[in-house]
Amino acid sequence: MNAKQKKECHTIIHTASVAAGGVGITPIQLTMTISLGRVFGKSLSEASAKAALASVAAATVGRSASQVLVGWIPGIGNAINATTAAGITEAMGWLLAKEFD
Repeated sequence: MNAKQKKECHTIIHTASVAAGGVGITPIQLTMTISLGRVFGKSLSEASAKAALASVAAATVGRSASQVLVGWIPGIGNAINATTAAGITEAMGWLLAKEFD
């Protein structure tokens, strides 16, 4: 990954991570995956993006444990859910960028 690609990935991943913290995570992650593919000259369909996401999902499953365990607590649960969604998206984005490189 060259410096230009890394900078583009950084912008895509951080934008998706912030957005995922506030809304539904799956459409944002699909868009992020397709955008990251473009950085490396790959044209991904929605099905291909879903497959790529699935391949890196196992590496980030542990991060979602906090969401399941404390997500039901009013106030605190919402903050943790948003933080977890952003963290998962961030981790998945960098794993995908490295896979596409």
